[in-house]
Amino acid sequence: MLTSLHISNIVLIEKLNLEFGRGLNVLTGETGAGKSILLDALSLALGARSDIGLIRHGCENAQVVAEFDIINNDLKSILIENGIEFDGTLILRRMLSQDGKSRAWVNDIPVSIKILNQIGNALVEIHGQFENHSLLDQTTHRKTLDEFGIGSNSKYTEILNNVKVAYTELHSAEKKLKELEALVEKSETEREFLEHNIAELSALNPQIGEEEDLANRRAIMMNAEKNAGILSDAITILNSKGKSLDSLVFDIAHTLERIKTDPNPYQKQIDKLYEIADNISEISDQLLPQDTDQESIENIEERLFAIRAAVRKHRVSADDLSVKLIQMTEQLNQIDNSDIELKKLKQEVKNKKSEFIEVSSKLTIERIYASDNLRKQILREFPDLKLGQADFMVERKENAPNASGTDEIVFMIKTNPGNPFAPLHKIASGGELARLMLALRVVLQDKTHPRTFIFDEVDTGISGATASSVGERLARLADEGQALVVTHSAQVAGFADKHFKIEKIIDNNSTLTVVTEVIGDARINEIARIISGSKITSESIASAKILTKDLY
Repeated sequence: MLTSLHISNIVLIEKLNLEFGRGLNVLTGETGAGKSILLDALSLALGARSDIGLIRHGCENAQVVAEFDIINNDLKSILIENGIEFDGTLILRRMLSQDGKSRAWVNDIPVSIKILNQIGNALVEIHGQFENHSLLDQTTHRKTLDEFGIGSNSKYTEILNNVKVAYTELHSAEKKLKELEALVEKSETEREFLEHNIAELSALNPQIGEEEDLANRRAIMMNAEKNAGILSDAITILNSKGKSLDSLVFDIAHTLERIKTDPNPYQKQIDKLYEIADNISEISDQLLPQDTDQESIENIEERLFAIRAAVRKHRVSADDLSVKLIQMTEQLNQIDNSDIELKKLKQEVKNKKSEFIEVSSKLTIERIYASDNLRKQILREFPDLKLGQADFMVERKENAPNASGTDEIVFMIKTNPGNPFAPLHKIASGGELARLMLALRVVLQDKTHPRTFIFDEVDTGISGATASSVGERLARLADEGQALVVTHSAQVAGFADKHFKIEKIIDNNSTLTVVTEVIGDARINEIARIISGSKITSESIASAKILTKDLY
C-alpha cells in the first residue's frame, strides 16, 4: 500500500507531502489544476521513463519519494534477487537533473531504472489512457486465469503441481534420449577412439599420487649425481700432492714427538694432531660417493613422462586419469548397450508423455470451467459500467508442452455487437478501457497478489447511475487494499475513504499546484463544486451530502 508521496520541483509542484490510507483515495480538481502532474510524479518513482521537462523551471533537479508498507510475494523475490533488504517498508526514490541524468534508490540502495520499474510494476497497477496494464500483456493471462481457478477450486493447485512434476520428468527423459541418440549416431568413430584410449590408459595403469612420487624420486636421483661430483672434488683436495691430508697431519705429530725434552712441552698439541688425523681419515671414508643407478633414472623418467603425456592428452590432472578411464569405459559400455538402452529410454519417454497428457488434460478441463465462470462474473459487471454491449471470452489454444500444461490463454473482448472478438490490448483506450479493467480487477481482486491500483479517466463519458456503479466497484476493489482514483465524478468521489483536492494557485507571481486533504464541510463543498460548477448552490450541497451519506 502507498502510504506517502513526497514531490519536490516537478513542473508546478514546488514541494508536496501527501499521506495516503487504505481503501479508496480520491483526487479531484478543476481541469488544468495538475492532476496529471501528480500521476507523472508517482510514475517516476515507479520507474517510468524520465523527462527533464518535468523539472520545475529554474531548478537544477527534481525528486519524488514514494513509501509503501505492503510487500507481496512477487516483489519479495525481486528484492531478494537484487540484494535489497526490507523489513515491511519500502521507500522508492527517483531524482532527475537538468543534465539529463536520472538516479534511483530503493531503501537507500542505488538501483537501475530497469529494476525500479520491475519493483514499481509489482507494487502498483496504473489504469489510464497511456499506461501499460499488466492484463494487456497476453503472457499474464494464463497465470491470471489459474489464480482465479485456485480461488474457486481447492484441487486446482494440486493439479498445477502435478502438471509441473510430469513435465519435468518428461523433459528429463527426452533429454536423456536425445543425448543417447546423438552418442549412437557417432558411435563407430567414438568406439575406435574410446577403445584405443582405454587400452592406452589401461596399459599405463596410473595410480593416485604416482606422478608426485616419481617426480620426487627423479629429483633425488638427479641431485645424487650432482653431489657425487662435488664429493669427488672434495676428496681430490684431501689427497692433493699425492698424499692424504690425514697422513700429512699424522707426519706432523710424529715429527713433534722427536723433541728430546721430557716431558714433551707439545704433548697436548701432538695428541690433538693425532685425533685430527683420525677424524680426517674417518671423514674421508664417509665422503666416498654412492653409486647412482643410471638405468633406474631412465625408467623413472620414462614412466613420469608417459603419465604427463596422458595428462595433456586427456586434459585432466594425473590423479584423475583413473577416473577418466572409468568414464571412457562407461561410455564404451553405453555404445555397446545402446540398442537396449535406446529401447528402454524410448519407452520411458512414451510413458512420461502419457502421464503428462493425462494430468495436463485435467488442467485443461479445469481451465475451461474457470474460463466459463470468469466470463459469467465479468459479464455481470458490464451493464452497470456502461459496457452492456461488450462481450468477454477466454480463448484457449493448443500450445507446446511446458511446465504449465498445453494451453495458451488469451482474454478476448468485443465492445460492440457484430464486431469480432480481439485481444484486450487491441480494444479502445481511455475511459472504456479503464472501466473494462475495473470490471476485471473487481472479479479477480481476491485471486491476485495485493497491490495498489490507480485509475485515471475511469469516469470518462459516464454520469448518474453508471458513475455510481463505477464508484461502488472502486470502493469494493479498494476494500481489502488500496485504490487511487483521479475523477471528475461527484458520484465516484462520494465513495472515497480519503479525499484530496488539487488546485492551482498563484503566489508571488509563481504558479503552483497544491494538494490538500478535504474533510467535513470542505469535502462537501468540493463535491458540490463538481456537481454545480464554480457556483455552489444549496441544491448541490444537499446532493453532495447524499452522495457522502452525510445527511446532517
